[in-house]
Amino acid sequence: MSGTVTAVSSNGEYSFTKPNRESITLLAGLGVEGDVHAGTTVKHRSRIAQDPTQPNLRQVHLIHEELFAEVSRAGFEVRPGDLGENITTRGIDLLALPTGTLLHIGAEAVVEVTGLRNPCVQIDAFQEGLLKQVVGRDEEGNLVRKAGIMSVVRRGGVVRPGDTITVKLPAEPHRPLERV
Repeated sequence: MSGTVTAVSSNGEYSFTKPNRESITLLAGLGVEGDVHAGTTVKHRSRIAQDPTQPNLRQVHLIHEELFAEVSRAGFEVRPGDLGENITTRGIDLLALPTGTLLHIGAEAVVEVTGLRNPCVQIDAFQEGLLKQVVGRDEEGNLVRKAGIMSVVRRGGVVRPGDTITVKLPAEPHRPLERV
């Protein structure tokens, strides 16, 4: 299974959206160089308030470009970086990957998938009503989070739009993604 990087984004300041870049550099064990969410411990304000010593399982946020087309059909315009992701992808069903999947990105970088992004009310502050598009329920009534996945950097490297992403699944039994 493989896909492509369509955009990369980062921001050194707390902001919901992240500007697109020509490239980003992933740093092993830390995240995106210069990004406000890089570090070994949690960087999201709500998580810092709970316990600032928690490990940062949200170093790199990936989101599938296919989501943008889905929300567009409901009347929303979302572009790469708008939802705060660092890497926008195409061609991989990110939400179906199991925990522990390794994503080899470009020539060097490797990230390990840690879980699902838990969409928050900031999405509605960005565009009112958008939260309902990225959080829903399946046929059994289970909560479905569609706002991307989170990961940690296992091997650093430069990531650019157009880079190939190769998926390496972990050994079975696979553990489904949960919110992190």
